[in-house]
Amino acid sequence: MQTHEFTVTETARLDKLVAETVTTISRSQAKGAIEAGQITVDGQPAKPKDKPAVGATIHIELPAPQPLDVTPENIPLDIVYEDDDVIVVNKPQGMVVHPAPGHPNHTLVNALLYHSPLSSINGTLRPGIVHRIDKDTSGLLMVAKNDHAHQSLSAQLQAKTNLREYVAIVHGNFKEEEGVIRAPLGRAPKDRKKQAVVADGRPAVTHFRVLERYGNYTLVSCRLETGRTHQIRVHMAYINHPVAGDPLYGPKKTLKGEGQFLHARELGFVHPTTGEQLDFTAPVPPHFMAVVNKLRHEAGLPVDKVI
Repeated sequence: MQTHEFTVTETARLDKLVAETVTTISRSQAKGAIEAGQITVDGQPAKPKDKPAVGATIHIELPAPQPLDVTPENIPLDIVYEDDDVIVVNKPQGMVVHPAPGHPNHTLVNALLYHSPLSSINGTLRPGIVHRIDKDTSGLLMVAKNDHAHQSLSAQLQAKTNLREYVAIVHGNFKEEEGVIRAPLGRAPKDRKKQAVVADGRPAVTHFRVLERYGNYTLVSCRLETGRTHQIRVHMAYINHPVAGDPLYGPKKTLKGEGQFLHARELGFVHPTTGEQLDFTAPVPPHFMAVVNKLRHEAGLPVDKVI
């Protein structure tokens, strides 16, 4: 049995509160658990739409995860760091993080399970996965090798103490040098495969900073304060600077590539056991760097600068 407990600090729907506080539970999972009587408010049954008062105690008891049934696969990994608790991996563009409908194998999880035991908190399909990046986004991910590490890393994500910084090529030229996008995200009303800025969405905050300007394109740094699905891609499109190459949120006329030009460059967290602050950097992949240098050349900028 997995047990969680927290105190309500802001008024919102119960299923939303649970999903935002316990990062290993999605909103749909929270709804199902509430309806199954696995989540109570001050010891009493509740409904997903209930809005507990500030100060109320939310108690969660979930069944133990089922044994893993994902097949380990001998797929090469770019491991940046590893110890008994965590793995930091540099995921290539084009690799799906965990099995899902349409992608039953050849994922990062299949490769990781061949390499090492992983935490069981996320069940059979997402063992060890504390946070995700999209298939066509490259870069750094932290992975938990045991449940203690998973709980610690998840708590840091919830407390917004992690460093998660991305670099992206986006359309257009910014008027400002830096800024903050605060716009709640949720399912797009007319397309359930997409995310969108919606009034009743989950809070989402992205900090951006201009790195280089190329006229019709800009190289930016994006630091996540929250980590919603497709957050940077949706937020950049929302301010009319969609990520170049993004087939879902960007224009058809864009830079040629195998998907969005978005790379998780920096990752930082407190080690679950030692308490040491760990920070890692992964250079942008060669195809990304080649496009940057092409844009630099066209803009009359030096092409030998490392991102």
